[in-house]
Amino acid sequence: MSELFDAVDALVASRSPLPSAQERRRLRTAHGLTLDEVAGALRVRRATVSGWESTKKPTEPRGPEREAYARLLRQLAELYPAPASPDLPEPGPPERRPAAPGPSSGSAPEAAPSSPGSAPDRGPVPSRVPARSTGGASGVAAGTGTGTGTGTETETEIETEAGTGTGAGTGTATANTGSPAPASPVTAPVTVPRRSMASGSPTARRPDRMRTPAPGGASAGGIEARFENGPLAVVDVEDGKVLAYCTGGLVLDVPAKSLPALVDWTLREARLGQPRLSGAGKDADPLLVLTEAALERYGLPTSLTDGERLAGRLPQDHKAVRQLARAQWKLTKRGFGPWARIYRPATGSVRACVQLCIPSWHALDSRHWGGAMRLPPAELARVLGVYASRVTTPRGSTAVTGLELMTALHPPTRASEPDADGKRHSVRNPGSLGQDPVDCAPCEAPDGHPLLTGLPRFHVRGPDEKLFEEAYDWARPMTDEECTLRYLVGIDVNMAFAAGANGLNVGLGAPAHVRSPAFDPKLPGSWLVDLSHVDLSKVKVGKEWAALDGSLLPSPFTPKGERPEGPAWYATPTVAYAVELGYEVRPLEAWVRPENGRYLDGWYQRLRDAYLATMADLGVTADLEPADFLAAMDGHRDRDPDLAIVVSAIKATVKGGLGKLRERPRGEGWRPGEPWRALSRPTWRPDIRAAVISRTRINLHRKIVKHAAYTGRYPVAVLSDCVVYAADGPSPLDFLPYRDGKPLPGGFKLGVNPGLVKHEGTQSVLWGEEVRERFDAPELNLARYVKDGTVTDEDHGE
Repeated sequence: MSELFDAVDALVASRSPLPSAQERRRLRTAHGLTLDEVAGALRVRRATVSGWESTKKPTEPRGPEREAYARLLRQLAELYPAPASPDLPEPGPPERRPAAPGPSSGSAPEAAPSSPGSAPDRGPVPSRVPARSTGGASGVAAGTGTGTGTGTETETEIETEAGTGTGAGTGTATANTGSPAPASPVTAPVTVPRRSMASGSPTARRPDRMRTPAPGGASAGGIEARFENGPLAVVDVEDGKVLAYCTGGLVLDVPAKSLPALVDWTLREARLGQPRLSGAGKDADPLLVLTEAALERYGLPTSLTDGERLAGRLPQDHKAVRQLARAQWKLTKRGFGPWARIYRPATGSVRACVQLCIPSWHALDSRHWGGAMRLPPAELARVLGVYASRVTTPRGSTAVTGLELMTALHPPTRASEPDADGKRHSVRNPGSLGQDPVDCAPCEAPDGHPLLTGLPRFHVRGPDEKLFEEAYDWARPMTDEECTLRYLVGIDVNMAFAAGANGLNVGLGAPAHVRSPAFDPKLPGSWLVDLSHVDLSKVKVGKEWAALDGSLLPSPFTPKGERPEGPAWYATPTVAYAVELGYEVRPLEAWVRPENGRYLDGWYQRLRDAYLATMADLGVTADLEPADFLAAMDGHRDRDPDLAIVVSAIKATVKGGLGKLRERPRGEGWRPGEPWRALSRPTWRPDIRAAVISRTRINLHRKIVKHAAYTGRYPVAVLSDCVVYAADGPSPLDFLPYRDGKPLPGGFKLGVNPGLVKHEGTQSVLWGEEVRERFDAPELNLARYVKDGTVTDEDHGE
């Protein structure tokens, strides 16, 4: 009889509906499973599982695989229930309501909303208008930022070997919550009201109503109720009253009279925070952004002294620090700086931690956040709220947040299955980097690393001793034919380094050293191999050999575009590209990582979706034709300068997060050969950074080669993700080949998606020749200046 029951169960399972493709992917990633792991368990190909999760044309499993796959999804659905609809409130002006009685009045909590961060239904709401006019420029500033010491790093690019080190780690010191939460899906684009284009600023009008949050941590609506007022609030003082401007235009009345009371109010009543991004992760702590008026109200300086700025924090004997200590609140190792974490040690599963952001202490670097620090509270709450809803709640600089996002999506540990006694234990989360740091390979170690203490003093490591995967900085003199053309047109790859991380297989564990290995393009690692024999004048383009002018092309194997002269260390994507070009490779040795996976996929997807949603709000969508795309990009930042700030911050999160993977020492106390704080992090992984940069550079070179093979045109200059071509016309359409509205396969394509290109800028050929003659530099990299044509003597040390 049991066999009949099994047959009936199998028959039912063979016709039972499965979750949507998006839900299948959510369940898999929530548990930290890779496509390879699922494919191995179900004994199918990786591409098969990928097809089951495809949101465009998903395939359906059949036969015994369907029954097993359905069983897997059912078990994961029990562990990670589907979240409520993630609709966000429309960002707008503050909504103020009459202050409700405080906790002592015994008033009942208000009804919970239907989704995280949205305002609950409380009847008709007056029409919303912006609260106040802007106090300063809100566009993205192209100027410089001011460093603020530990915890406020100012990385704008992926850290290069010649550059300065990035900042100190985040130093979180609180425990996880006990209540499970579902993984949050990608947030839908937020509909945002447009500013008045005539005035350039919102109408100055104060809202006439506000409300005070209900007491306690009411949970009538489940986990969403705990965060019903959004992830953050901007605290300001108006007419003697302390107000907290939240996302969605909500304003809360803040009764706290002191800094400890403000922290306590945030945790007990404000209902601020954000659900975790992974089922095994942590909920985001509530973030309070303090204006200068709020700083004065709570006894904090509106700016740091030079000594405090260099230290990155207030001194330990400052009255605010002592006040927190008396109330039994603690600060992390970062101290009370521009990004401060205030917490109490966890009691059981209760997490008590609030983060502060202080813009006037330069917490919001102008290179990444533009003029955000000068925005009025309501607009600043909107900018940070959109970023938090689409990326994550800021936890420091954009670099720190980018790194923290990786960990939030792949927490190092998760709860095990119950043992014989019914207890669960903390075990490593599959697909994560784990809790413990691993040593890099000697060739991957930056100068000054403890692994290099045995080298002679003043020894300079060459390419056969050191992995040097960096972005392009290459240029060449123009040919006579190019000098007859009129324009130099620059194109820029959208989110180039994020696209380089997409689908990249990286090491998850420690490296293993091998001698004379056979090269495996699927095995991440660093390879010592001689690629000097690769001749760019004859390479494979697809399956066919193509004859090119190799002297007009940069080498794909060095950042300066020079042809290598002998054995050198390369990351896997670089060596794989040499094979793709049709040449044999024979590594001498390698440091490979047998434990590997696509660790950055979820990180890329989160940032990609955030970028595309925000660009769509600015009127630039992924379905535009090339000419329409160029027109939409023209002046898109002026349509909503606040959202343009968000775009800039998202881009900086990508570059800064990758740069933090190889954070360098900082501070006067460090000496070469001594360990620095970042080395204690499991996310200190210079090999992952090198692999992403390698793949990004190779992706760009592949497009350059295909463009040359199809059109006979060669780049004049390449800088990171920007390429400059000489052309007859000022538009990218004057040299990018399109046939019947479609680009040539594998080449450059105009569009907003990561990996596609946009117009960077156009200058005249005459301008280029004059600039090079002025500085007596025939190979001056014009890609650095093609955007606006400005070249200063300072750029060249004159």
